[in-house]
Amino acid sequence: MAAKIKKGDRIIVLTGKDKGKTGEVIAAFPTENKVLVSGINLVKRHQRASGTDAGGIVEKEAKINVSNIAIVDPKENKPTRVGFKTLDDGRKVRVAKLSGEVIDN
Repeated sequence: MAAKIKKGDRIIVLTGKDKGKTGEVIAAFPTENKVLVSGINLVKRHQRASGTDAGGIVEKEAKINVSNIAIVDPKENKPTRVGFKTLDDGRKVRVAKLSGEVIDN
């Protein structure tokens, strides 16, 4: 199965505590069906002090399931589903279902 959401994509959260927020995908985990998004799903972790950094309570992003997010349409700036299309030069690209705009560069 081809990846519908990739690193660098702009997404919007559909459900959960961060509903409506947008962010950029930092990392994708296709085998787990999860992604890491900047500024979304922040959790507090108790960190032990190491040689380089001090300990304490650190806030960082946690993984979020891909079913709870949607890609932001580059043209309409709204959540959209993702489809695939083969271009004339043979490249397979991701396409926004809402506007038909190509997502891949």
